[in-house]
Amino acid sequence: MKIAVLGAGAWGTAVAIHAAQHHEVTLWTRQPEHAQAMQAERSNTRYLPGVAFPQALSVASGIATAADVADDDLLVLAVPVAGLRGQLEQLRGSAVPLVWLCKGFEAMQPGASFGLLPHEVKQQVAPELIAGVLSGPSFAQEVARSQPTALVVASPHAVVCERAVQALHGGTMRVYRSDDLIGVEVGGAVKNVLAIATGVLDGLSQRAAQGAEGFAPGLNARAALMTRGLAEMTRLGVRLGADGATFMGLSGMGDLVLTATGDLSRNRKVGLLLAQGMTADQAVDSLGHVAEGVYCARTVLARADALGVDMPITRCVVALLDGAIAPVDAARLLLGRDAKNEHA
Repeated sequence: MKIAVLGAGAWGTAVAIHAAQHHEVTLWTRQPEHAQAMQAERSNTRYLPGVAFPQALSVASGIATAADVADDDLLVLAVPVAGLRGQLEQLRGSAVPLVWLCKGFEAMQPGASFGLLPHEVKQQVAPELIAGVLSGPSFAQEVARSQPTALVVASPHAVVCERAVQALHGGTMRVYRSDDLIGVEVGGAVKNVLAIATGVLDGLSQRAAQGAEGFAPGLNARAALMTRGLAEMTRLGVRLGADGATFMGLSGMGDLVLTATGDLSRNRKVGLLLAQGMTADQAVDSLGHVAEGVYCARTVLARADALGVDMPITRCVVALLDGAIAPVDAARLLLGRDAKNEHA
């Protein structure tokens, strides 16, 4: 099987490394110098230092077009949400099944009142493409090092799910199928925003444990926030047409638990840094990597507001990122909300 992975960040590289254990894989990067370095070092030291490339993994540079990948059996788009539209434009007319790995809502386009999910971007740009999403609880470093991982591929096209399973299922990775494209995408987007909120609570607790005066939320508050965040995620997804059961699976609860509690989570790290007093810009600059929750929080909220969906945790995260509220005040604001039926 021939697979092209378009995008050589940490996650794209990790997926390419895993797939190349059993298939012929080409990893594409837009930067020629990055391609040269990876080919010479047989590793992506920029994003995954210390992880060697399998023999079946080759490297190419440039923006892949439909003609470049016409002979492949599966395309894996490992570009961020911000780069998805441009990459899909280059693939117009392709007959090769593809999956994207990005999680989030696209920033609002000129004249629009809200941002789009990846499948909606595809529908605008290249509706003829046979596509889906691959998502779930997964840190790139662990996948690259062959640590156990379970993912879900969702698409209305059976061939997309079949190719993704054929390409990636096996060894230390399980790949489940789903036909709920919307639910899987919403879970992957919103969990990043919720991870920022959880990081803020954990950061406030850490400051208190270190002797700093102030509010100490604790583990009870973390559990409450994650549970109510899952309800918030589900409300938005169902309103968009998702199956509520999807949010109890890998791309919902599974990805939320990992991203909100794992030390490798960039979005959680942003929350920890906000709790220390950093601004959003300072927190992002200190990471050196993309934290999708920072970029999609506002678009998640805009979409929810357009649909009349109540998302108080997301609203607090947006206020935090805008510097309109302090972390302690945000935590107290959420705790001070009126009582309601849990499943309302």
